[in-house]
Amino acid sequence: MTTNGQAWNQGLEIVDAVYGAGFPTMMEPYKDHRFNQEIVTNRFGNLWVDPALSIRAKRLMVLGLTTMLGWADLIVTQVTGALLNNELTDEQLELNPHFLLFYAGAGNTTALFREIEAARAKVNAARAGQTRPGD
Repeated sequence: MTTNGQAWNQGLEIVDAVYGAGFPTMMEPYKDHRFNQEIVTNRFGNLWVDPALSIRAKRLMVLGLTTMLGWADLIVTQVTGALLNNELTDEQLELNPHFLLFYAGAGNTTALFREIEAARAKVNAARAGQTRPGD
């Protein structure tokens, strides 16, 4: 199965806007897989691009959900994107685990806290020219 090239490219543009430069290249080798087509063309090309909510608002919803589910890898990806896009201040990032502690529980918000710190380190290293944000 092959995807509509225009829908794929539009979705990749939004991936780039949400997660930062370099993330779309990770998806390119899987362009002809239905799973990745759905993620790029629907999740990003339809849902993330919808102007009814800002990328920041969508990101905060995803952070809450991923914290509740304990998905550390997506937490660090979301926080990295927020830092690269200057969507959340340090104070706002620090408030996330404190706020979600009462909704998602201590175990899940401990993971959020750790992943926020991991994302900060990742972005600081990228800004210092030591790595790329997607690494």
